[in-house]
Amino acid sequence: MAKLAAPKLKALYVCQQCGFQSVKWAGRCPGCSQWNTLVEEIVEEAPRGGAAGPIEAVAPLTLAEISLDDTVRVHSGIGELDRVLGGGLVPGSVVLVGGEPGIGKSTLLLAMAGSLADAGRGVLYISGEESLRQTKLRAERLGLGGSSIALLAHTQLEVITEAIRHAKPEVVVMDSIQVIETAALNSSPGSIGQVRACANELVRLVKSSKSALFLVGHVTKDGSLAGPKALEHLVDTVLYFEGEPTSGFRVLRSTKNRFGATHELGVFHMTSEGLEQVTNPSELFLSDRTEAVAGCMVTASFEGSRPLLVEVQALTSPSGLGLPRRRTAGVDFNRLSMLLAVLERRVGLGQLASQDVFVSSLGGVRLIEPAADLGIAIAIASSFKERPASRRDLAIGEVALTGEIRPVANLLQRLNEAKRVGFERCFVAASRHHEPAVEGIEVVTVRHVREAVNTALQG
Repeated sequence: MAKLAAPKLKALYVCQQCGFQSVKWAGRCPGCSQWNTLVEEIVEEAPRGGAAGPIEAVAPLTLAEISLDDTVRVHSGIGELDRVLGGGLVPGSVVLVGGEPGIGKSTLLLAMAGSLADAGRGVLYISGEESLRQTKLRAERLGLGGSSIALLAHTQLEVITEAIRHAKPEVVVMDSIQVIETAALNSSPGSIGQVRACANELVRLVKSSKSALFLVGHVTKDGSLAGPKALEHLVDTVLYFEGEPTSGFRVLRSTKNRFGATHELGVFHMTSEGLEQVTNPSELFLSDRTEAVAGCMVTASFEGSRPLLVEVQALTSPSGLGLPRRRTAGVDFNRLSMLLAVLERRVGLGQLASQDVFVSSLGGVRLIEPAADLGIAIAIASSFKERPASRRDLAIGEVALTGEIRPVANLLQRLNEAKRVGFERCFVAASRHHEPAVEGIEVVTVRHVREAVNTALQG
């Protein structure tokens, strides 16, 4: 009798940052130039000689033959989550949820699982980091102690896939993918090979069974999803759960969505009883505003399909150091540097070069679009001149390097949101087209940032 050959094993060194593979260990990764990131992984070589059996022929289908009757979205029971997902869960979709430890990822997904279970949907919640008792304690705090959610606490991939095949749930929650391991690999859980292999198997399984899968992913020190980026390419939707741990506000942001708009935003408020939805985030973020104070200005950011009013605060102070400090929270640092240069050269605020400048957006919202430039510039000038702007004013516009104000998209929706909250005057860019007229709010057109600053601070 012929003796079966043992499977061949070989060692590869894989970078934990960029995924670069090498047969030799090196102190510095040739791919990303980071030190001490290459980790050894044992890989089993596939046997040569082709497939074990005949390959079944698969006939392609035309677009007209493909039916979409079974792709009706399922509402999760959480309106803000449905908004970010594009209207609800899509059967067979894979959603990756990332965020800082303790930000509320498990709380959000357990609350979603409870809402789906109460609606008669089959839900399987797999906890790889907590025991069943710990999950039960969180469910009691959320008021889900009597829910019909199916729970499983395990980290072995083979056991998890068998449980999914047996239970046939409509929604599967995997918390988290970094602790799952498969016996096919000898590397430790959380390594590149384990994460990629386990995620591939789970994605293949739910795609064939048309179950919606939620994966919880860890983040690195710089806030990006660990993996590196391997998980983002495998899944259909990537959601980031953001917010300061000391603050009660949480923001759910979509950065990739094959079934909806990207950069959609959902807002939550963390309480002792779990996460509460914030249906009117503009009013909540501006509810604690006091009388007019120097260094404050409101702008309108467009997050996905939702206009959001955000207050920008700036503080300038004479620097006692040779190199003045620049600090931001929720505002892009490079954008701030550009706006400071424009204010120095185009507006005549040359003394800003010797000032410490601190800029922050309240509520934990990140201002990523250029439409917030004008509001940030007015806030900085207001703090520098110690002249407050009216608390009933807001500014919307992109600032060019020449100091000109450029128009932005979706201006009418932003103005309607400002009117609904109670603002009376808005500074916008002058354009060749007619500015949208909204009853109850005065639209002031400005062509240059100098004109906007002087008009906003003339009182």
